[in-house]
Amino acid sequence: MIRKATLRDVKAIHGLITEQAQSGHILARAMSELYSQVRDFTVAENESTGEIQGCGALQIVWDNLAEIRSLAVQTGAQGRGLGTLLAEALLKEAREMGVKKVFVLTYRAALFERLGFIQMDKGQLPHKIWADCIRCAKFPECDEIALVRSA
Repeated sequence: MIRKATLRDVKAIHGLITEQAQSGHILARAMSELYSQVRDFTVAENESTGEIQGCGALQIVWDNLAEIRSLAVQTGAQGRGLGTLLAEALLKEAREMGVKKVFVLTYRAALFERLGFIQMDKGQLPHKIWADCIRCAKFPECDEIALVRSA
């Protein structure tokens, strides 16, 4: 089941992001940051067990631009389409909010390319997004791939 996250999901979201960050697939996020941004998150919950097996966030950057962030699927649940379902839910949310373009910075471009995203030069992204990048351990040598598509 794909649904919006609640406060009770934050620890599970943090665990998913931490697991994938340790594998080098996404960037780590602090628990305090996740609590303050929980409304941005959508989760994939196993209906039988109630376990959170995936998550992703839609962060609004400007009136016409949003970012998909922290898309993570539990290692044991990968390959079942949860990442695609989460990304599609986030794209739908962007459309419903009136966002025109959605971008992502990722190490796994293939998933997003299958969803119609195209690679772009990171330098074309607005300066506002770099505020988060400054806190990243990889700044300024970012090796993520930037992709964008219409919502």
